Parts: sequence; structure tokens; C-alpha cells
Amino acid sequence: MKKILFAASEGNPFIKTGGLADVVGALPKYLDKKIFDVRVILPNYLCIPEPLKHTMVYVTECYADMPRGQEYIGVYEAMADGIRYYFLDNRHYFAGDSPYHQIYEDVNKFAFFSRAVLAILPKLGFAPDVLHCHDWQAALIPVFLKEFYQNDGFYQHTKTVLTIHNQKFQGRWKIDDIENCKDLPAGCRYGAMEAYKESNFLKAGILYADRVTTVSETYAAEIQQQAGGEGLDGVMRQVSGKLAGIVNGIDYDVYNPRTDPYLASHYSVKSIARKKQNKKNLQKELGLTVDPSAMVIGIVSRLTEQKGFDLVNYIMEEMLQTLPVQVAILGAGEPRYQESFLYFAGKYPGQISALITYSEESAHKIYAGADAFLMPSQFEPCGLSQLISMRYGTIPIVRETGGLKDTVEAYNEIWHTGTGFSFANYDAVEMLSIIRYAHTVYQDTPEEWKNMIKRCMDSDHSWQNSAAKYEALYLDLIN
Repeated sequence: MKKILFAASEGNPFIKTGGLADVVGALPKYLDKKIFDVRVILPNYLCIPEPLKHTMVYVTECYADMPRGQEYIGVYEAMADGIRYYFLDNRHYFAGDSPYHQIYEDVNKFAFFSRAVLAILPKLGFAPDVLHCHDWQAALIPVFLKEFYQNDGFYQHTKTVLTIHNQKFQGRWKIDDIENCKDLPAGCRYGAMEAYKESNFLKAGILYADRVTTVSETYAAEIQQQAGGEGLDGVMRQVSGKLAGIVNGIDYDVYNPRTDPYLASHYSVKSIARKKQNKKNLQKELGLTVDPSAMVIGIVSRLTEQKGFDLVNYIMEEMLQTLPVQVAILGAGEPRYQESFLYFAGKYPGQISALITYSEESAHKIYAGADAFLMPSQFEPCGLSQLISMRYGTIPIVRETGGLKDTVEAYNEIWHTGTGFSFANYDAVEMLSIIRYAHTVYQDTPEEWKNMIKRCMDSDHSWQNSAAKYEALYLDLIN
């Protein structure tokens, strides 16, 4: 039995702020349990909801030598979907009402987390064959492993994988101000960890990890280019021999229109007509005009610049005035986008709804009730929303970048193929043009639209395919 340990800053169902948690919560479930003993280790944040806290049981504790002196590391354990989760406890680092705070706090906190993972595993008696680390928050684990444990027999067979979910976030701060890194050799702190006169956790992890993956093949190519590399494109080209892109999947148990408890009407690819009831229900709940002929465009997203909302703001007025469409927006983020969408919702009642929050229930209702789903991202390492919308037969309209390019096949009216609509340039006029084209197909050729719904729902974006690629990666690395 090969032992795999996922180390991350968040994971469903215990703590989630974004897509990272979905991956950490889903991928372990789909790895072959006959071959792999898969476990997950997370910080024991004070803000983990109380009902989930009550599922945890105390396991053990230790005190480890660190720059501040002897640091307490407690371990709690819980099971979720057949996967064993460990939670590292230390209130000095993991208190607060959010898993993330100011970056100067977070870099020290996650340096502690990386050290604590390696310090506690011998106490747990779990020597992983592969330590699979996620994003910058766990990127120092390969660094501490090679710098401090290279002669430790417990870790003699341990290999490391670092998955980059978004290269924009790197864990950068002043080199000499990160307490839990001060005892690293100067050659590491001012070498592999240094980028542009700052400490950079992600860069160090990329250089020290045995393998590096990212969450789509196109994104793996983009981050090796200056435009997409976020300042680390040279490093990515340097490690291209150990870099691979593996597109994320989604949990088909959670996102299933046949069983989803949030839906007004369950449906499948064989009963697509029932999807209309979810559209009607969505229009009623959001205060949109109940009109079966209006094309409802859904948006479920963090409201940030990366997600392309400058383009949406630019064309919203013209789109609402010239097309018989409705827009259902769910998300929170930068105030400028929140305020603009609330403005449009006030100006065009019955045509646009803006829920400035996040609600799992509302998200599922939009995925199922909308006709189309808009994702015009500046860049998108993988993207999960387009996969979810396709699962529900809601046609994605996306920009051709990263995982959006890899997962959405553009509609071809000649060959009658495709699972969505796409545009290449980060350009508002081009985006509006493709929305108009999508509406023309929706309005004038309903049979084509229905067939596209079927192709979306028949496409396989479950974790089985992606898990098989990770299994091959693990076995190749171990062997």
C-alpha cells in the first residue's frame, strides 16, 4: 500500500474559501484505495464550524524545536467520505475568524504549518511515500524536508509533489522578517527562496519539489511565458522537465442534477425538459421576470479583476438594452464590482439580479436554472464553474485561457459539435459579440441548443480521469 499525504491550507468539507478546497476534498476520494492509503493534513483553524469541530477527536501532541523555541503541535483527527483528516493545532497561529489574514502573518503561519507537518508525522507513524503539497501555503514542505530531514530514516523514501492552483499567489514577504524561516541555510533563503529581493514560498517549493503540477495543460504552458508567469516564468521554464498539467475534475456526487437537494426539479440528459422548471423557479426567487423565452446568463464567482468583470461592466448596459437576456449574479469580492452590479440590478429590475454573498444553495440553483454561464477570465488556471455548469446542461461562454480552453469545445455550426462558446482576446466587444452569437443559436435553433446541452451533460469531467493521471504520477515518482 502506497502512502499519500495531501498537505493544504483548506479542504472541503472542513474549511473552504475557493477551488483549492474542492480539489483537496474531492481528489483523495477518487484515488484507488486498493493501491493508495490517502490522508489529508490541514491547520486546525479556530474558524472551522463548530459542528465539524465536534467530529474531531484528539490524537496526540508534541513540542518541536523551532526558531521561537519549543512549539506546541496538537493533532486532531476526523473522517470525511472515507478519508482520514489530520488537523494541526496551535492557537498562536490558527486563531481568528478566517484562515487567511494579513500576508505578513500568513507567511509565518504557513511556514510553521510546513514545519509542523514534518515534525508530527513520526509521532503519527505515517511515513508518506508521496507528500502532495498544494499552493504556496504548503510549498515550504519540500524545502524543510530536504534541508532538515535529508538524513532522517523516517523520510528516506518520501517524495514531494507541489500543485500550483494559481501562480499569482506566491507567499512573498521580506526575507529577514519571517521568523519560522530564519534557521534555513543562507544559501536557501537568499537563493531558492529569493525572488526580486523578497522571500517567495512558491518559487522555493517549485525548485525543491520532486514534481510540479498545475491544474490544466494550457495553464502549464502559459506560466512558462512572460505574460502568464507572474514573474516566475524563467523558473517554470527551468523546471519544465518535471512540470505537468492535469486538469481538475468535479465531484459528481455533489454536482448531480438527478439528486441535487437544492433543485426544484431533478433531471438528467434523458429528461432535459425538466430543467425548465428550475429556470422558472430561479426567475421567481431572484425577482427576474418569469419569461421562458429570455436567455438567463448565470455568473457564480469571486468578484475580482482576474475573473474578467471589467469586460462585464463595460458591456452590461448595451447587452441589457439590446438583447432579451437576464443575468443572475452570485458572488462577493472587490467593492467596485459589487457596487456596479447592484447599480445595474437597481436600474434594470426584473432583468438582472445581484446576490452579493456566497450561498451554496443559490449557486446550485443558478447552475441548474440558467441557460448559459459566463466566465470571461483574464486567466484561469483550471476553473470549476464551467465544469459544473456543463454538468447541469448550462452552456458555458468563456474566454480561451487556461483550463477554460482545455475543457470547453467551441460550438461549430457546420459540424454540429462543441460544448460552449468562446472568444480569444481579452476584449469586451469580442465578448459581447460571442454572447450575441450564443443568443442567436439559443433563439433561432433550439434543437441545436438542446443537442449542445446533451453534449455538455454527456461529457465526463469527473475526478476519475484526473485521478488516474495523479495515480500514474505517484507510481512513477515512487518507483
